[in-house]
Amino acid sequence: MRADRLVSLVLLLRQRGRMTADTLARELEVSTRTVLRDIEALSAAGVPVYAERGRHGGFALLPDFQTALTGLNHDEALALLVAGSRRGAQLFGLGSALASAMLKVVDALPEGLRDTAAGAAQRLLIDPETDLLSRRVAADEVSDTIVAEVRRAVFAGRKLRIQYAAANQTPKWRTVDPIGLVTVREQGYLLATRGGADRTYRLSRVLAAEALDEPAQRPDTVNLDRTWQERNAQFRTGGDQVAVLVRVDPARREHLVGTVLAVCAEESEADGWLRLNVIFQDSRHAEWALWQHATHAEVLAPQGLRTSLHNRAASVATLYGASS
Repeated sequence: MRADRLVSLVLLLRQRGRMTADTLARELEVSTRTVLRDIEALSAAGVPVYAERGRHGGFALLPDFQTALTGLNHDEALALLVAGSRRGAQLFGLGSALASAMLKVVDALPEGLRDTAAGAAQRLLIDPETDLLSRRVAADEVSDTIVAEVRRAVFAGRKLRIQYAAANQTPKWRTVDPIGLVTVREQGYLLATRGGADRTYRLSRVLAAEALDEPAQRPDTVNLDRTWQERNAQFRTGGDQVAVLVRVDPARREHLVGTVLAVCAEESEADGWLRLNVIFQDSRHAEWALWQHATHAEVLAPQGLRTSLHNRAASVATLYGASS
């Protein structure tokens, strides 16, 4: 995050000229002390930034200073352009900023790489809206205004007041301590704590948001990947989840795994099929998901689920066995 901020600081000084530390802090959504540390880091790295004292003073770059992405090879440039095609920025309200940043990346590339990298990026499509079966990805729609306020609280380390519409519940206001933002399969989430307890909020269900002046109660540093894994574990062990032991044709494994909350164990059988111990959200979802596999999967346990699938198959057999 600091490298991004340093680049943004340099671009601000290039575009606007002399700026005070307070103004830079507001633009970058950090403290004045952080800006001063960043200025020192830029100077140590050889960036010609200097301070002007007095009432109208501030920080500025030497005239004619130009930024350049030196040493960037073709694959590195392509990686940046491909990263710009991902939807995470849209979910977090950064779509326009990302588009602007990508233009600057292309403009700063060495002339020999500019056209070839942009052309190669057109040959790659990341996460299209539908798959080969025309199934549309369920992407969340999130208000830019709301997510900008959420993002401001997350980055500034401030408490956040949100109006949240939990599933099948009346929307309620609550004040939380934001930890970070996560995007998973086109859905955005706010990780936070409330009264010291872990909370995960889906961004599309936030109806209003207000960053407060009060500092958030949270650690100075966070391992967001580990935190997300811990939240996953909490989710899998609560509610009405059901454990299912199932045999499945290897060709159908990925389809099956895509419908479960977790795969707890897996082993191969002598006939080439796989035996999996999986967790479904509930019994109704387990029955629906396993029915899609017809004879390519067999439930071994629990018996109640085997019985439900047997009864469903018998009803279908009766329907199609009757004379027309």
